[in-house]
Amino acid sequence: MTVAPTTLVLVRHGESNVTVNRTIGGRRTCSGLSDLGRRQAAQLAARLESTGEFDGAALVSSDFRRAIETAELIGPAFSGSPPVIDPGFGEHDPGPDIDGMTFDEYVERYGVPDWSGDPNQVVFPGGETLAEFHLRVAGALEAVLAARPGGTVVISCHGGVVDATFRQLLRTPSSGGFELHTVNTSITEFRMVPASDGRDDTTVADTWRLIRYNDAAHLAGLPIETPRSAAVS
Repeated sequence: MTVAPTTLVLVRHGESNVTVNRTIGGRRTCSGLSDLGRRQAAQLAARLESTGEFDGAALVSSDFRRAIETAELIGPAFSGSPPVIDPGFGEHDPGPDIDGMTFDEYVERYGVPDWSGDPNQVVFPGGETLAEFHLRVAGALEAVLAARPGGTVVISCHGGVVDATFRQLLRTPSSGGFELHTVNTSITEFRMVPASDGRDDTTVADTWRLIRYNDAAHLAGLPIETPRSAAVS
């Protein structure tokens, strides 16, 4: 019996106000999308409505405002139903003391963070370690995929979540080894290749295949980013 492959699609949220303002925006202080971020999400929605490339997919969002707004803007390209909110797909939690701090303030107090070393090191005092963040994302992935075998799931999430998913599904080092620069509203797609019975190929265990990364063709014609002088709250 042929088993339908499971497709996992990660959409990084549109440009956020915290990025424009150069602040560390956890779930406590996230103020949503910038004007450009909303335009990015609108152009992704138009693309998805035109291509129908993820028709029938389930839409999930992290609980950060910037991810929820992105999911709401692209939602009409799916069923139009509100996205399922899953805090497990939230960005790396900096903790209550650092959430909302500017990057300059953070560097002045703690130095430039090094994400390439021990994943158990404390980079955000009072927040998650990299290992804790990856464990949370792995648990969220396991649950959402187990609930929809053979289907397509689209998750509105964050650059850190995309990185954690790469490391989880492709079994790469938990830190270091490579660096991703995931573009706002870009599409990253993975597909599970189900294990065979050994008669038609050599795949004897379920394997995740990277189909595409950083597909942002829909952003043609838009500025790369909002000028930092145009910061908003």
